[in-house]
Amino acid sequence: MKTAFVTGSSRGIGRGIADLLDEAGWDVIYSGTREERPEHVPDTCLYVPCDISSASSRERALERVLDHAGRIDLLVNNAGVAPLQRNDLLEMTEESFDRVLGVNLKGTLFMTQLFAREMLKEQEEGLENYHPRIVNIGSISAYTASVSRGEYCVSKAGVAMVTKLFAARLAPLGIPVFEVRPGIIDTDMTRVVHEKYERMIGDGLLPVPRFGRPEDVAKMVLACAEGYLDYSSGQVLNADGGFELRRL
Repeated sequence: MKTAFVTGSSRGIGRGIADLLDEAGWDVIYSGTREERPEHVPDTCLYVPCDISSASSRERALERVLDHAGRIDLLVNNAGVAPLQRNDLLEMTEESFDRVLGVNLKGTLFMTQLFAREMLKEQEEGLENYHPRIVNIGSISAYTASVSRGEYCVSKAGVAMVTKLFAARLAPLGIPVFEVRPGIIDTDMTRVVHEKYERMIGDGLLPVPRFGRPEDVAKMVLACAEGYLDYSSGQVLNADGGFELRRL
């Protein structure tokens, strides 16, 4: 059975991705920073605690994956954090910047590096029917300036380049890398500004006039995971209700 490791899948978008992969027949390993196993994780699935900003935690997570399944076919880099407090750009602190980029950018980059090395090793060992893939969960914040959370925007712009770099490096070796870029998704992370976004959507912000849902993102990840987009390595898939159309 093909094995998927989904970071940040204790809630929100990550949970939606992991749940859909599980429904599609994957051996899914859920992950989050909490030590206790979340109640929603199916009994048939493993849960692995992991703080992706920590090298030792990333390495332990990979060991747990391999102990459980003996292989890794899909890495979904979904784990991420928002600033603890939204501050104007002129008031942003170094502590907040370091925290957000430590998880969202550094963690994603080095998690990808670690798992890509393992995937190449499994290729060399001749694992049967082995077609590994990597999917990074970015954000429309990669190109949309939000001056009250600049550190988050910078981190997601970095994730976009991480995707391009690894796609360029790994495509010749048979490992496609993709970015799925969510827009305004109804999760805990957007709950604090739900009314603001609801008003903006009502005023015509999105061609598809509704909040996105975790399953909207998950379906794009599943398409990447199942190999439907392998000839498009490095591509960005926008799960944003048409936000990227930039209408006048």
